[in-house]
Amino acid sequence: MPSPAPADVDARRPSAAVYRRRRIVVFGALALVVALLTTGGVYTAGALGAPVPAAQPAVTDPEPVVAAPQALALPGFGTYAVAAVGYDGLLVAGNEQAPMATASITKVITALVVLEEHPIAAGEGGPELTYTDADVDIYWDMIAQNGSVAPVRAGATLTLRESLEAMMLPSGNNYAISIANWAFGSVDGFLDQARTWLDAHGLANTRIADSSGLSLDNVSTAADLVQLGELALENPVLAEIVATQAVDIPELGTLKNGNKLLGTHGVDGIKTGTTDDAANLLFSADFAVGASSITVVGVLLGGQTHAVLNDAIAALLDSIAPGFHEVAPLEADEALATYDTPWGDTARARTTSGATVVVWNDTPVDVEVHANPVTLGARGDEVGTAVVHAGTQEITVPLVLDATITDPGAWWRLTHPGALDAVPATTAG
Repeated sequence: MPSPAPADVDARRPSAAVYRRRRIVVFGALALVVALLTTGGVYTAGALGAPVPAAQPAVTDPEPVVAAPQALALPGFGTYAVAAVGYDGLLVAGNEQAPMATASITKVITALVVLEEHPIAAGEGGPELTYTDADVDIYWDMIAQNGSVAPVRAGATLTLRESLEAMMLPSGNNYAISIANWAFGSVDGFLDQARTWLDAHGLANTRIADSSGLSLDNVSTAADLVQLGELALENPVLAEIVATQAVDIPELGTLKNGNKLLGTHGVDGIKTGTTDDAANLLFSADFAVGASSITVVGVLLGGQTHAVLNDAIAALLDSIAPGFHEVAPLEADEALATYDTPWGDTARARTTSGATVVVWNDTPVDVEVHANPVTLGARGDEVGTAVVHAGTQEITVPLVLDATITDPGAWWRLTHPGALDAVPATTAG
């Protein structure tokens, strides 16, 4: 192949002007580097070692959830109060601070005070009580006073649990007296202990005059009795006894529970009380709400008859039950904050799990998001929390990054001197 002619070679060679431009660019860049490394060395070292600015979270706050108020079927008489175990305050109440005679609801105090002194292990009957002619005399004395009784026989031996069943289910006044005599030497000895127990549990508006409730001087308020009912349910032996429809005791035969609402409308306790003027019931009930179970404790005092009283309680419970509802204010992997860095990295703060809460009536459910500023962080690093508030309930869910935020590198640091004067960096985790 022939060599190019001299004129062609000259045409392909860069001109002197091109060479000059290239020298300017090359030497200009070199001069910049030299300047940065020499006269600007302090800046260069500082820029490469300085922290980069923290990315501030852009938070998404979920809207509060508030249900419509639940209509309640309130009793048109007496004094009443209802609470839910684990929930603050009373769900509903009327004249709840008015003192009234408690009648046989007093036996709940008797049972709790005796069981505190003589606890019964789970699945056992506890100590044995031997009944004598003196206990038979107590039986006939209660009959003479028109009090409720349970059968007793001189020489019979019953466990403490069986004795409490005879006191609680048919409301045997005679057993309330016999058990108090056995546990504390006398009813007066029991009363001293019972008053100390009431003070210790803050039942300031409750007065006790005997162990059976026969005296009208046994008085309390609906607010106090709700607290007493919750204490009864905390004792597994007593909670099991008051939920029993009937029991067969060889020495006594079949004893039936006087609580006619038991097993209906969710009712699983606790104790009836009857005076010449009023029918009363301290009750508990359980409702299924989603995957949870809600226990309510209530009392209604002052019914004309137990039939009237029970109808009012049934209607009240049926109206309370739908007032509990399950709310899911957070879902798993829900993005609640976004991070955008000046050098182009993006990540979101997501929930590690969902949150579900059961609330009463129109209790608002709110989510409070706490997301921290972040500069460097790996995927999965915790960067804050989402806190669910519903009344006194609180659920905390961690927030984690769904992507890694990396260091921007030397070039970005050198070319963004103004950004390096920002807030000191924060590392997630």
